[in-house]
Amino acid sequence: MVRYLLMVFLVAMGSLAQARPPQIFLDVARFRNLNLVEKGAEVDIYITVPTQSLTYRQRAPKQFQSAATVTLEVLKADGKPAYREVITLKPPVINDTTMEIKNPQSFLKRVLLPDGKYTLRGTVRDQYRTANGETTVEQPLVLEAPAGVFMSDIVLLSKPAAKNGGSDNFSRGGYSLTRTPIGFYGRGADNLFFYTEVHQATAGEALTMRYILTGPNNFSTTSEATVTAAAGKPTPVVGQLPMGTLPDGEYTLLIEAYSGKKLLAGKRIKGQRKQLEYVPAGASAR
Repeated sequence: MVRYLLMVFLVAMGSLAQARPPQIFLDVARFRNLNLVEKGAEVDIYITVPTQSLTYRQRAPKQFQSAATVTLEVLKADGKPAYREVITLKPPVINDTTMEIKNPQSFLKRVLLPDGKYTLRGTVRDQYRTANGETTVEQPLVLEAPAGVFMSDIVLLSKPAAKNGGSDNFSRGGYSLTRTPIGFYGRGADNLFFYTEVHQATAGEALTMRYILTGPNNFSTTSEATVTAAAGKPTPVVGQLPMGTLPDGEYTLLIEAYSGKKLLAGKRIKGQRKQLEYVPAGASAR
């Protein structure tokens, strides 16, 4: 009887998981294209598909796998495509579909675009489900170069930026960057790591960087560092903040650049902390 009830429970849980549509998250970071001929931006698009929302099929005894396709599009203001790509996801085979931990599938695309207004669209399609098996998300994308000193978007990392001088999609400003999906920090994460760039600061000037982390229940912590503005290129800014007693929920990281007491530029980003959840970070190059 107990075995029968267990089987009924597992079937019900499987049906419940399949009832919800698949999920997709888009995390976008905009950087200036250093090509002086064509002004524009390098757009890093970090796509995450939680595999908990996908349908698993049995491939062999104790072997289950899901499959999905992701269509990534960047649309111009007139609706015409500026970029389009379809990626097939094949998550690893698992031996138990009742496992609470199924690694999300993440990948990173770097797209070069002229300045202008766009719409970013991501569609995930569960290949093993017809009903309620597709989800589309959209968000506006504005690319422009502000006058004066400005900062690029902030990239949140699962571990410290490592100096490497590489030139692949996971490198920027001479650092290797391991992103954390949608700014999520889960179980075992004690520090928040980040990367950004300061543009058009006076070469050789000492800039004071202020990092302010705020969260629920009036949580707040502040740290400062000094960087020297680079000549003829963006100034990389890397750092970390201890999360300590940051409560679960939404947090905000604000980074400001000062010349003496004068605020030159600032940028903020939001994320989530859930200390009881395990979310592996890392992406594949596609």
